[in-house]
Amino acid sequence: MNATLRRAVVPTLTAAALALTGAACGKAGGDKKDTAANDKGPASIGLLLPENASSTRYESFDRPFIEAKVKALCADCKVLYSNAEGSAAKQKQQFDTLLTQGVKVIILDAYDADSTRGWVKEAADKGVKVVAYDRLATGPVSAYVSFDNEKVGELQGQALLDALGPKAAESDIVMINGDEADPNAAQFKTGAHKVLDGKIRKVVYEQSGQWNPTVAGQKISAAVTQLGKNGFQAVYSANDGMAGAIITQLKGAGVNVPVGGQDAGLDAIQRIVAGDQAFTVYKAYRPLADYAAEIAVDLAQGKDVKAVASGTVDSSTDKGIPAKLLDAKVVTKANIKDTVIADGLYKASDVCTADYAAACAAAGLK
Repeated sequence: MNATLRRAVVPTLTAAALALTGAACGKAGGDKKDTAANDKGPASIGLLLPENASSTRYESFDRPFIEAKVKALCADCKVLYSNAEGSAAKQKQQFDTLLTQGVKVIILDAYDADSTRGWVKEAADKGVKVVAYDRLATGPVSAYVSFDNEKVGELQGQALLDALGPKAAESDIVMINGDEADPNAAQFKTGAHKVLDGKIRKVVYEQSGQWNPTVAGQKISAAVTQLGKNGFQAVYSANDGMAGAIITQLKGAGVNVPVGGQDAGLDAIQRIVAGDQAFTVYKAYRPLADYAAEIAVDLAQGKDVKAVASGTVDSSTDKGIPAKLLDAKVVTKANIKDTVIADGLYKASDVCTADYAAACAAAGLK
C-alpha cells in the first residue's frame, strides 16, 4: 500500500552454532560502538520464524523465498536462520545468538510480539536493525512488512457470510480465534467482527484456539457439547491449521456447516476442493518475503527503506514505523485455478492427488 497507514497495534534455539562466511555486501548504519555488528565484515542477516506446527507456510514458503531474494540482491550476504518451534523463550535465545554472531539486520516474525521490546532495544543499542515480519514486534523496529491484517479479518467475515448465503441473517456462528497474545490475531478478530456483527443473528461461542490445532479441536468439541449439533450454522477459524482440526471434530460429531480459515495451506486447498472447507485467505508469500528481503538488504547496506516501506504503522511502543502492507485474497473452490495455481504457489498436480482426483475433475482442475 502506498498511502500512509496509521493503525494502533497491541503487539503480542535450540541454540545452534552459526558459521559466518562471505565477503561484505555493504556497510550497515548504526552505532559504531558495536564493532561486531558494524565493521566491514560479511553482511549477515538473521531470519527468525515463529513455529512450524500449526502452519506449514514458514518452512515451505517464507524461509526459502526470503533466502532466495537476499541472495539475488546481495550475492555475498549470509542468511542465518532459526525457527522458534512455538517457544518465545527459544526465540529469545535465537535472537541473542544472532547478536553475538554480529548480524547487521534481523528479520523477526515474533512468536510473542509483546515480549520483544527489550530484545529489539538491545539490538538497536548495538546498531542492529530489526525488520518486523508478518506480525508487529514491540520495541524500536526499523520497518514492518505484513498484510493489512484487519482487512484479512474482513475478508474472512465476508467469505463466511457468502458461504451462508441468504441464511446468514438467521445464523448463529462459532468463532475460534488465534492466540490472544498475537497482535495479528486481534486484528483478524476485529476485522471479522466488523463484517459479521449485525449481519448474522449471533456469535454463540467464541474462544481462542491459540493457533494450536489440538486446542482448536477441543474448543469446537466443547461448542458442540454446549450448543448441540444444530446450535450453530458456521464456524470462523482464524487459520487453516485450526480449521483442519475443527472440521475433523465436526465430522466425528455428525455436524456439517461451513468452516473457513486462512493461509492457503495445501491441505486446506484440498479440503476446499473436496467440499469440507468453505474458503481460505491467500496471502501471497513471495511478495511478502521479497519486500522483507529487500528492506533487510537495504538496511544492511545503509540505504533508506522508505522507497519500499512507504506507509507507516504505530505499535504500542513506537510511532511512525515504516511499513509495507499487502492485500490478500479469498480462495474458494470457484477460484483456486485463478489464485494459488495461477500464481504458482501450487501446481494442479500438487492439489489433485489420487484422493482428490474425482473432486478436482468436478471442480475443473487438471
